Amino acid sequence: MIEDNNIAEEPIACYGQLDENKLYTYLDYLKWQFDERVELIKGKIVKMASAPSTKHQKTSVNLTGLFYNVFNKLPCNVFSAPFDVRLPIRNHKKKDTVVQPDLCVICDESKLDDAGCNGVPDLIIEILSPSNTKHDLKTKFDLYEEVGVPEYWIVNPWDKTVLVYHLQNKVYIGSKFYTEGESVSSVIFTYLKVSVDDIFEKVD
Repeated sequence: MIEDNNIAEEPIACYGQLDENKLYTYLDYLKWQFDERVELIKGKIVKMASAPSTKHQKTSVNLTGLFYNVFNKLPCNVFSAPFDVRLPIRNHKKKDTVVQPDLCVICDESKLDDAGCNGVPDLIIEILSPSNTKHDLKTKFDLYEEVGVPEYWIVNPWDKTVLVYHLQNKVYIGSKFYTEGESVSSVIFTYLKVSVDDIFEKVD
C-alpha cells in the first residue's frame, strides 16, 4: 500500500491547481477530477493533447479493429486509450508512472484490474501527432525500454509509416520503416501481420 502524507484531502478539479515541478504519486493521480488528460512519468506530470486529430483517431480505430481480429480468440486482451497502464520503475518507489498508450496488448490476466493494467504490457503502440512526437520518440521510447516492454510500435499517420522496436538484451532493436504496400510483422507475436494500407485506410 502506498502512503503519502502530502496527498490533498479534497479531489483536485482543475489542472491549474497542480504544481508541474512537484513529484506526484498514483494515489494523487486518482484524486484528479479535471477534463485534461495527463500521464505521470516517474512522478512528473505530462499533459496530453486534449483532442487527437482526425488522422490519429482514424488510425487508432483501424489498428484496434485489426488487432481485435487477430487476438479475439486468443488469451490476450487489446485495449485502446484512454486506458491506464501503471508501470514499475526499478529503484524509484516514489516515482509512480501511469501512461495511456494509444493501444496495448496484455496477455497476462493477473496484470488487469478495475483501474487498468498494473504491469508491463506485451506490446504497446503509440500514434504520432505533431504535438506529441518528441514525447513518443524519446520519453516514451526510453521509458518502455527501461521497464521492459517487449515490443513497441511507433505509427505515423502523417507519412503513413510504421516502425517496430523489440527488446534484445534489454535494448530496443528497430525495424526498417514499413510503408504503404507492405505488411508489418510482429517479432514476439509471430502470427501477427497487418497491412500498412489497412492501418491507414481512409487516413487522408
